[in-house]
Amino acid sequence: MINVNEYFNGTVKSLGYDSSEGKSTIGVIEPGEYEFGTSSHETMIVIEGELVALLPGQSDWKNYKNSESFEVPANSSFKVKANSQTSYLCKYK
Repeated sequence: MINVNEYFNGTVKSLGYDSSEGKSTIGVIEPGEYEFGTSSHETMIVIEGELVALLPGQSDWKNYKNSESFEVPANSSFKVKANSQTSYLCKYK
């Protein structure tokens, strides 16, 4: 089953699905700054574009471009900025 997700008044949209590797979402982020909360461990992979992320416990923002990824622990929050439309794949553990 494919689930449609929409956040921040439609500026972040994703499709959720289950694969042999587990639960994942694939989506697009419009330009802006966003804060997300996690309930499980997440690995976020930038497919196209660039995300600037402020991860839990960090004080500096870091850039992530095509094919780069970052991990976020369960039960935490993180911030991302996008300067242009950016696509991503998020894998949950």
